[in-house]
Amino acid sequence: MHRCALFLTKRVWQLRPFEPFQSPNFSLYSISSFSLAILSTSPSPFLSSFLHSLSPSSSMAPGIEPLQRSTNGGSVKPDSHLSDDGVSHKSKVTVIGSGNWGSVAAKLIASNAARLTSFHDEVRMWVYEETLPTGEKLTDVINLNNENVKYLPGIKLGKNVIADPDLENAVKHANMLVFVTPHQFVEGICKRLVGKIRGDVEAISLIKGMEVKKEGPCMISSLISQELGINCCVLMGANIANEIAVEKFSEATVGYRENMREVAEKWVQLFSTPYFVLTPVQDVEGVEMCGTLKNVVALAAGFVDGLEMGNNTKAAIMRIGLREMRMISKLLFSSVKDSTFFESCGVADLITTCLGGRNRKVAAAFAMNGGKRSFDELEAEMLQGQKLQGVSTAKEMYEVLNHRGWLELFPLFASVHEICIGHLSPSAIVEYSERKPNFSVIDGHAQ
Repeated sequence: MHRCALFLTKRVWQLRPFEPFQSPNFSLYSISSFSLAILSTSPSPFLSSFLHSLSPSSSMAPGIEPLQRSTNGGSVKPDSHLSDDGVSHKSKVTVIGSGNWGSVAAKLIASNAARLTSFHDEVRMWVYEETLPTGEKLTDVINLNNENVKYLPGIKLGKNVIADPDLENAVKHANMLVFVTPHQFVEGICKRLVGKIRGDVEAISLIKGMEVKKEGPCMISSLISQELGINCCVLMGANIANEIAVEKFSEATVGYRENMREVAEKWVQLFSTPYFVLTPVQDVEGVEMCGTLKNVVALAAGFVDGLEMGNNTKAAIMRIGLREMRMISKLLFSSVKDSTFFESCGVADLITTCLGGRNRKVAAAFAMNGGKRSFDELEAEMLQGQKLQGVSTAKEMYEVLNHRGWLELFPLFASVHEICIGHLSPSAIVEYSERKPNFSVIDGHAQ
């Protein structure tokens, strides 16, 4: 039995399926889970020692920068943070937002907060109060049934999730704030929170969008940092909320700033599960721009689907869209790294959004109707209260590109907005070949 187990374990280590893509997390989880299973049936001290050497923290994993990882086995818990007087200081989390993605984020966080000693069990979730057709308040129903019946029906959030309609009360004791609301509401929320949060707060934004001001585009993480005077990381990735809610395997990227690696690791620890694996990347702007701009490309993919142009055309649109995403990002932010576009926040998020996201879905309906029904009308009919980000982002990016004289350099992004407002027909998404930009010029400028 021991020889068989040792052979199988060696084979698991040798396979290392994701190593070429520098995403060791999934294979490490697999090894850890497999090792525990073997250890439970094998008392061999040699085998126990060998398997321990294959753990994620082992030096036998060359090139892997160790992060604190956890599995669903509650027996392995990190130590609490202790002050000089020996008192335990637990981090307390509040999720600001309670839509589809916000509710899934609360579920992920709650599962870890309940079993990791470095976090308070209770997770507050600020809910914009609504009255349901039954006459009940949404917060009351969430707290009674442990379920967001409007935005994430059928999914239990965790008994330690407390829905709170009072924003100030929800954040009062938190030192970790998770922002996950439609991007157009963030500035107003932040202004309400000025002077109402703790001095040691760290934030993370799961919001895909930007604010356009006179001086140029302002990323949501920067807006939060400027308004509240706090550091803000970002979390973006190929994350269709309903799939994560039912625990289908997914990845995401945490973007952090220089010297904030430790903070990023804490966010990774808070969100990580065996089915939701995060990779930290020192490139806030790159990660956030990917998450923001892919919704515009998803609209273009939706137009292609609605007009039944086929998979070849859709693949071409996705490739052109990714190229424009990369160049816009590098022109606006010189710190953006090319490698970021190969993380989950980049090409993976673009693919999944163009295949199954809400922006693609509504854009397809828009094209099928020949652009005769507005996006506002279709959003209200098809999304049941959820908000479409791509249309507003396309408008904002159009304003930025137009202001800087870059419209001709980015014909796909320009065309998407013009289609959305009715200046072009949906079929125009493939009718801009004569305006093909000279990307070698842009590449030189970006460098």
